[in-house]
Amino acid sequence: MDDFARHRSGTAESGRLRRVTSRQNALVKDLRHAFSQAECTADGYCAIEGVRIIEEAVRSAARFRAIFFAESARQKAERLLPQISSHAEALLLPDEIFQSAVATESPQGVAALVKLREVGLDDVLHAPSPLIVVAAGVQDPGNLGTIIRSGEAFGVSGVLLAEHTVAHLNPKAVRASAGSVFRLPVVRVEIEAAIAMLRDRGIRLLATSSHKGTPLHEVEFRQPLAVFIGSEGSGLPRRAMAQMDEAIAIPHAERVESLNAGVAASIVLYEAARQRRPAKLK
Repeated sequence: MDDFARHRSGTAESGRLRRVTSRQNALVKDLRHAFSQAECTADGYCAIEGVRIIEEAVRSAARFRAIFFAESARQKAERLLPQISSHAEALLLPDEIFQSAVATESPQGVAALVKLREVGLDDVLHAPSPLIVVAAGVQDPGNLGTIIRSGEAFGVSGVLLAEHTVAHLNPKAVRASAGSVFRLPVVRVEIEAAIAMLRDRGIRLLATSSHKGTPLHEVEFRQPLAVFIGSEGSGLPRRAMAQMDEAIAIPHAERVESLNAGVAASIVLYEAARQRRPAKLK
């Protein structure tokens, strides 16, 4: 593209921007609420921010309702707007209004309201030999985002979020997932109902443990499995732990008390993927 064409393109994209100067604008209020509550709006749109995450949403075919630019980041419109449907609104906000609506203290100046595809338990259980992660009480959004990202990388069918687990739409969880939250099925469940449902489907139940358990390299991962990851502080609830078929221990130096939930899940899922990979690819 020559300089003249680039200028015309930039001018056209800038023309899509609608300047909004009120904190009470309906879209701005929806963005603020979605970020502060880490949940979708009434019509199913969630809030995301940052250039990389927005481009991941585009790549994942998420539906955009609106994209927001801070005045100081207006130049980013030339990069992002051509990737986004013209049906999405494009708003230009004064920096202080943009800052008041987003979650980070030092934002990149671009945010959006997007709709993730609707998923249910059938989307998680569809695989012939499912590998499922159940996050049961994971409270750190960075850990949950890491689990979702590793889940996509290592071929899990989906992630179930049991009670007391942080929201997967928490802005930190979305960032830590590096876009995997847009593609991997993530479903809210009650842990007792999930255990019963998984057992009815003939799925073996495993749990990570920082203490006793079968050493990771001795665990069989080729059958239909659900791997339960407990909270960072206390692990899996005692009642749920009693219903597991096997506990998994990851050998590590004794002077290290335990691994965090995101790291532990990633190591277990790597081993599961290694075992499930066709022999010729190992």
